Amino acid sequence: MKLWIKQVLVALDQALNALCGGWADETLSSRCWRYRQRPGWKQAQAVLDFVAALLGDKEHCKASWESEAKRLQCPPELRPRDATEK
Repeated sequence: MKLWIKQVLVALDQALNALCGGWADETLSSRCWRYRQRPGWKQAQAVLDFVAALLGDKEHCKASWESEAKRLQCPPELRPRDATEK
């Protein structure tokens, strides 16, 4: 059940990112980290990181970007081989 809830939250995050003009397979959290040097995005990152920290998730946007880069949101058989061996 916990994995299912996380997957639903990731899907909602990706949908929100797509509705805001981003890539459909990227979370808004990851995009905030990736665009953090652009005007407005650092503030969005700070807000998301603050809310996530209240829930015990520190450096949420950075961790989301790292997860996207390693394709950890995908089923194990669709991930790059080096991402599943770690």
